[in-house]
Amino acid sequence: MNEIILKQISPVPDEIRLMADFASSIWREYWTERLPEGQTEYMINRFQSAEAMTRQLESENYSYFYIVADGVKAGYTGLSLRDDYLFLSKLYILKDFRHRGIATEAFYKIVEFAKAHDRKRIVLTVNKGNINAIKAYKKLGFIQADAVVTDIGCGYVMDDYIMEYRLSIG
Repeated sequence: MNEIILKQISPVPDEIRLMADFASSIWREYWTERLPEGQTEYMINRFQSAEAMTRQLESENYSYFYIVADGVKAGYTGLSLRDDYLFLSKLYILKDFRHRGIATEAFYKIVEFAKAHDRKRIVLTVNKGNINAIKAYKKLGFIQADAVVTDIGCGYVMDDYIMEYRLSIG
């Protein structure tokens, strides 16, 4: 079994840049083949660049964490505390570390984070075509709460399900 920890980054430019580079590499390996040409790079620039992460950390109540498995950076997660829930914005694992239970163990750490911040729900959006992720979220206990198509500019849209996980309190 892997020892999984979430290692939070500090909101300083060098750490944010390193996290953005790490995140971009995962996005490129995962999304380039799944999204229309150009959309992966557009989304990286809009949501995962150092500038975007800085804005999220400073004004959107985000925290970014490396997912560390047995001392090695295996992925990352981005979380945003909202008024009455935790928004699980990103949860990505490097290709060589997938299918080892790392994302599941990281999710349990995210649940602990939500509880520590008095949130009773975790909400996320997942691409409707990302069948494996949808199955994994359902297996963890998420339910499909809604479906949305969001215009993100330059002719691109995000066609997502909104999924919700209710924390058991006690």
